[in-house]
Amino acid sequence: MPRLGDDIDDYCSSCQRTTDHSIVVMMGEEVGKTRCRTCGSEHKYRKNKGGSKEMSAQEAFQKVLSSVSGQMPEGTKKPRKRG
Repeated sequence: MPRLGDDIDDYCSSCQRTTDHSIVVMMGEEVGKTRCRTCGSEHKYRKNKGGSKEMSAQEAFQKVLSSVSGQMPEGTKKPRKRG
């Protein structure tokens, strides 16, 4: 059972991703509000739902691989060079 002040993962709409939060309001045995430990914003507990789905492990791997090897994954356009 979570307690006031405990750390919990939740979706932060300010950071637009899942981050560490501290519980600041309890309503009975349920979490009421959380405070983002990254940006400090307080919001109702979203049960770590919201925003867009984060990258899968395979998508993250392909992104890192393309940045290291200089290749772009399929379906993406190379940026135009200005000069």
